[in-house]
Amino acid sequence: MKSVLEEIEKGKVLVSDGAWGTYLYQRGLKQGECPELWNVAHREDVFAIAKSYIDAGADIILTNSFGGSPFRLRHYRLDKRTIELNNAAAEISREAAGDNHFVLGSIGPSGSMLMLGETTESELYDGFSLQAEALKKGGVDAICIETMTDVQEASIAVRAAKAATSLCVACTFTFDKTATGDFTTMMGISPGEMVLAMKNVGADIIGTNCGNGIENMIGIVKEIRAVDQATPVLVQANAGLPVFVDNKVSYPETPEMMANRVNELIDCGANIIGGCCGTTPLHITAIAAEIRSRK
Repeated sequence: MKSVLEEIEKGKVLVSDGAWGTYLYQRGLKQGECPELWNVAHREDVFAIAKSYIDAGADIILTNSFGGSPFRLRHYRLDKRTIELNNAAAEISREAAGDNHFVLGSIGPSGSMLMLGETTESELYDGFSLQAEALKKGGVDAICIETMTDVQEASIAVRAAKAATSLCVACTFTFDKTATGDFTTMMGISPGEMVLAMKNVGADIIGTNCGNGIENMIGIVKEIRAVDQATPVLVQANAGLPVFVDNKVSYPETPEMMANRVNELIDCGANIIGGCCGTTPLHITAIAAEIRSRK
């Protein structure tokens, strides 16, 4: 099987999957319940979500392991099951993807603040290593460290994942648009600073996910490409910013609205495009169709 990087080197723009959490809640996940526990307690539901994105046209799907680090699992008293739950997450997505699609093992932030002394660098490194190793054992093709805001934690995660697995490692940050029109993370990190830091620790793919609709993602990719023109860029946009309708969270960007900006996003330098919060298999179908019709 070809690697993600090899496919990008051929000039292909790859399609990633969309939101996971939304569909877990639709299938019965309760507030306060551990999503990663569903990998063993409700395996068929997790598989159905993964398969829905393959059927929608995704080249890449992630794993239900965003909160699968021992730090976050500790909140549910499940940290002793880190290997089991991440291994199961990878096996489910691997089965749904088959041999002709890619699986990226999802690793989210630890939720612990280094600067506040809530954890140490060595604890973070060991925890991310354990998670990445379990995902590799389950069959992922690469690791995706996502929704990061702090360069120090992201750097530790990238180094740990690469050392533990020797796989391709992607790292995406979440940025907010400032009053002056620039983009920074909640920790004050710009896209340009993110690029330099992640390249320094060996990230193979860089990018951005969550927090923005597709229009702002275009601006973020432009800032990334102003610093680095070569490293593959992964973008997973929300379906716009969330709004409350009838006391429920709703996302305003339709599949057609997102697909209409895909060519602009590619022209700015994106190599992998998918969705984050609020996106559905219908969004991914529309994005895939737009990409595959591109000349």
